Amino acid sequence: MVLKSFVEVEPESHFPLENLPYGVFKTDEPGSLPRPGVAIGNYVLDLSAIASAGLLNGPLLSNSDCFNQPNLNKFVGLGRPAWKEARATLQKLLSATEPTLRDNADLRPLALLPMDKVQMLLPVAIGDYTDFFSSMHHAKNCGTIFRGPENPVNRNWFHLPIAYHGRTSSIVISGTDIIRPRGQGPPTGNAAPYFGPSRKLDFELEMAAVVGPGNELGMMVDVNEAANHIFGLVLMNDWSARDIQAWEYVPLGPFLGKSFGTTISPWIVTLDALEPFACEAPKQNPSPSSYLVEKTSRNYDISLEVLIKPSGQADSCVVTRSNFNHLYWTITQQLAHHTINGCNLRPGDLFGTGTISGPEPESYGCLLELTWNGQKPLSLGGTTRTFLEDGDEVTFYGYCQGNGYKVGFGSCSGKIVPSPL
Repeated sequence: MVLKSFVEVEPESHFPLENLPYGVFKTDEPGSLPRPGVAIGNYVLDLSAIASAGLLNGPLLSNSDCFNQPNLNKFVGLGRPAWKEARATLQKLLSATEPTLRDNADLRPLALLPMDKVQMLLPVAIGDYTDFFSSMHHAKNCGTIFRGPENPVNRNWFHLPIAYHGRTSSIVISGTDIIRPRGQGPPTGNAAPYFGPSRKLDFELEMAAVVGPGNELGMMVDVNEAANHIFGLVLMNDWSARDIQAWEYVPLGPFLGKSFGTTISPWIVTLDALEPFACEAPKQNPSPSSYLVEKTSRNYDISLEVLIKPSGQADSCVVTRSNFNHLYWTITQQLAHHTINGCNLRPGDLFGTGTISGPEPESYGCLLELTWNGQKPLSLGGTTRTFLEDGDEVTFYGYCQGNGYKVGFGSCSGKIVPSPL
């Protein structure tokens, strides 16, 4: 049965009462401070106003100042009991039959703000960012492109979740322009390496997990307890300069080809909201090491879509449709593996899944795969692309389809602008 709120929620909205994702916003008013909110329909519920009014009166949150902060780090660090208390309180407060906020003529306009009247900000202060490589289809395609079909996936990939440490300072909120990066590219023959604006700029369809409570330095997180350390998920575009990356990545991995920009969506959808859409993860063969073996190995049925609006055109074109459930390594395995050496995680840390590609060409998660490294140009409503051009805008959407409702992530978008140099 679809939950009913006194706030109007359209059937196709990503933000019904079943969802209640968390973000951070500020208004256009002079001196407005960043503060946490929850999305409901086309409105943002100001959690600082709700907390100040004494409406978050459960035992874990009644004396907490976690919603009077400029980010969500303190709240996500409280752990699952506090998350569940907040969710239950907010679902009741926003329900159609609850008069507390609905009938409060003074508080309601202060606490419920039109979404188009606020500016969304990064939801957490991200201390560390790790990008994984967890889609077998993506790994196989990339290996085939660069090494050939004989042995496209390295042996170690099937035994551990491969990852590298990314750059947090260049993680930006959806809607931020992405400046085309400059760098070195592979040389032609005996010539010197190319230097200049990237000629192979790409998107990467990813999602990212937001870490909740961390772990002490030297202590590991059991894979079967890892979900208690994950607050929720966001959409993520980990932009990639393929030519820069190809020239630099041996022997230490990605650097300038990745660190120039990563875009995330503003709303964190909690694992509790995603629970009805949990599904069985792919069978892993060979069986992983014991510390990665889960009692229940789960992904989520999240439909993902990428659109490109070519520079100078009014309409966007769908270029791929994929699904979170294509991931071979689960987000809980990723977290457990990250801590197996004693690495300490902290609230607000971010884990990228890596590009999420499906088995069919129409489900490939980046232009590298969709155009087979530029060999097969992509048709986009009267024009073509092998890689992104200046002025192109890329938008991701993601949602779970319920019975009469959607639990969605909104959008994650960015526009390519020319290098200034």
